[in-house]
Amino acid sequence: MRTAPLPEGDWIRGISIRQPWTAAVLTGDKAVENRPRPWKPGWVLLHASKSIDQAALRLPLVARAIRGRQLPTGAVVGVARITDCHQDPAGADLCSPWAHRGAFHLVLADVQELPLPIPARGQLGPWKPSPDLVTRVFQQLPDIHP
Repeated sequence: MRTAPLPEGDWIRGISIRQPWTAAVLTGDKAVENRPRPWKPGWVLLHASKSIDQAALRLPLVARAIRGRQLPTGAVVGVARITDCHQDPAGADLCSPWAHRGAFHLVLADVQELPLPIPARGQLGPWKPSPDLVTRVFQQLPDIHP
């Protein structure tokens, strides 16, 4: 059971990511998430969307990262901290093999996978999780002190 109280207020958001990309983030291999708009730094719940990107399952980079992993969907599966959000300059090398040209790159750190996925609904863009969901997530991660 959690001993340290969680912060109050608007300190955490949810980010919905399709599988297998979510699993690649949880392995630590994919430390960059691509988005069409910038996001603020801070903590996020990692939510695996209900759909699976079937084409991504055939990419060697993805296949190596997720080999043997389960691909839960429709659930919060972990937490991470966005430490930076940037776009790579035109003509420059991409910051990561996971980065897409023209996208905003959310740099993820302190990624922690939940022992048990928590069924939840996500949405496009940053979303505000309920206090109950946040409590349930951090009960599984008692050593994380955001």
